[in-house]
Amino acid sequence: MRDRYMTMTKRTKNWKELQKKYFTPQEIAEDEEYARREIMEMNLREVRQLVGKTQEELAAAASLEQSALSRAERRDDHLLSTLRKYIEGLGGEIEVIARFGNKTVKLRGV
Repeated sequence: MRDRYMTMTKRTKNWKELQKKYFTPQEIAEDEEYARREIMEMNLREVRQLVGKTQEELAAAASLEQSALSRAERRDDHLLSTLRKYIEGLGGEIEVIARFGNKTVKLRGV
């Protein structure tokens, strides 16, 4: 059994290697753009539901009042500090990414 496992692990490739082997650069770019669009379309309420928390549970974890959390879920414009509390209350973390054409910068200290 161990020999079979060792043989299987030797054949394992990482995702980037498989992408290059089986997909064209255009297909890879299209898939990445699709994934970006899908992520961007999820609002705060949907993120909370995805994680499986109620507003009350999140409010307690994020040190926010449930009414403030409810208002935040309905807003289209958010303070970064509020988003950080919200996402950290769900067990996640915020990363701020700036894109300039083909350059991507992950902002520190924001």
